[in-house]
Amino acid sequence: MALTKKGEFWYGTTSGDTQAELRSYSLANRYEAVRFAASKCTCGCRTFALQTDEEAGVAVRTCTDCGLEHLMGDSADYVEEAAPQTHECVCENEVFELMSGVSVHEGTHDVRWYYIACHCVECNLVGVFADWKCEAGDAAEFLAKV
Repeated sequence: MALTKKGEFWYGTTSGDTQAELRSYSLANRYEAVRFAASKCTCGCRTFALQTDEEAGVAVRTCTDCGLEHLMGDSADYVEEAAPQTHECVCENEVFELMSGVSVHEGTHDVRWYYIACHCVECNLVGVFADWKCEAGDAAEFLAKV
């Protein structure tokens, strides 16, 4: 399915739809996401509850199958000063497939901006639920931890 707009929100069914919305959002933010990674738990599950504190630069995903909490990206470096809040879809669901994207500094592979897009498993809404400036070093290493 391609992205479909209903009212003010976008809906899709594939990770490609989520990535397309993330990229569109990042272009509007002037820091284009050029590297992407979908979240997957060590147990194999791909659905999570998401908590973030954009001010502190912290994201925590909790697996819906095994309950494992995982600090995303470089969040472990900032979690002590954070107060993450749970994200909820407009349909009130709190379970998402997650897609991370980063923009990088020109001419490097170093992270400049971090985006977290969500795909609601209940209503198929897709959107960027959190983003922040992020000086996290190598994009591949950063995205390996989402």
